Amino acid sequence: MSYPSEFLYTKDHEWVRLEGETATIGITDYAQKELGDIVFVELPKVGDHLTAAEPLGAIESVKAVSDVFAPISGTVEAINAQLQDKPEIVNSDPHGEGWLIRVRVADPKETERLMNAEAYEAYLHQTQAH
Repeated sequence: MSYPSEFLYTKDHEWVRLEGETATIGITDYAQKELGDIVFVELPKVGDHLTAAEPLGAIESVKAVSDVFAPISGTVEAINAQLQDKPEIVNSDPHGEGWLIRVRVADPKETERLMNAEAYEAYLHQTQAH
């Protein structure tokens, strides 16, 4: 899997796509593979304020329930409502139709601590080698 170069990534396997002051957030292909078949996605409400590194919701798979952490702080502007009826979209298209939320970014400088695609792939390679 190659990871979109326009995204930024966290060590918790979330991605961020910035478009002006709006950030679209999802989980990476690696994360969805580790989770297995996703059966439920719990997301915040529009208008909720998120704090970077704090849980924003959870993803339930046939294996486990895992928290999803906010890569950056901001206010939720939109949620991917289609995941309520079709959570498996996160498995089939994690970097596209399987996005989770859109946030109005509170502090663009927070993105400086995120990894670019090359650094994220190196991180994956390093963690899988152990």
